Amino acid sequence: MHPMLNTAIKAARRAGSIINRASIDLDRVQVSRKGPRDYVTEVDHAAEEAIIDVLRTAYPDHAFLGEESGQIGHPESGDFPENEWVIDPLDGTTNFIHGFPTYAVSIALRQRGQIMHSVIFDPTRNELFTASRGGGAFLNDRRVRVSSQTRFHDALLGARWPGSKVPDDLAAPRFAEMAQTAAGVRRTGSCVLDLAYVAVGRLDGFCGFGLKQWDMAAASLLVLEAGGLIADLEGEQTWMESGNVLAATPKIFTQMLAHLQGQANK
Repeated sequence: MHPMLNTAIKAARRAGSIINRASIDLDRVQVSRKGPRDYVTEVDHAAEEAIIDVLRTAYPDHAFLGEESGQIGHPESGDFPENEWVIDPLDGTTNFIHGFPTYAVSIALRQRGQIMHSVIFDPTRNELFTASRGGGAFLNDRRVRVSSQTRFHDALLGARWPGSKVPDDLAAPRFAEMAQTAAGVRRTGSCVLDLAYVAVGRLDGFCGFGLKQWDMAAASLLVLEAGGLIADLEGEQTWMESGNVLAATPKIFTQMLAHLQGQANK
């Protein structure tokens, strides 16, 4: 295992310990709002600080992009840092504060703009998802692949579009058709885990709208290393910039894209 990945695992587990301790007595967790239906807790901040502390101790010259801390140590030129850790300390905060056990820690190392190592840790299930570019994807040290599903009507999809909103009114019928044609759609409240579940074959595809870089960075590498495809809603490689993403097993990916482009069954 690459030493940088090993350090990221250590950081993720430390954050997971903080989250698990806090989950024992949620009434004592301080919660505030960043915006409508967008919560943050003291646990989010503590977990991110712990992650950065572990990584900075090992790699003091690296930069960070965290959901709570923002950019740290980035060059003034605006260029990609040589090494940058992209961190979501607690994806699924709304689930966490309600005691709904579906949330995760996400850490990715981006080198010169390319994701090279990824860790996603589900502290409630003690599931550790890892990937290194060119080295495959793993769940608790077991190599994983996307599902072998090819028939869209048998596909189980994950989705993340806020409330009833979709990218635009014209696309709404296409989202509805895609959802109604598949075997089912699940909205877990943690897109990090949704994408990880695509990588391990629990979901056959995922469609997300309005995501942030820390929602997608680690999980995107997992999907690719597990043999899946990932793109934006037009099939282009701008999903990290747009925040709109499709990820799926190859056969399901093409069918999801056809639905969103209004070309299904044509």
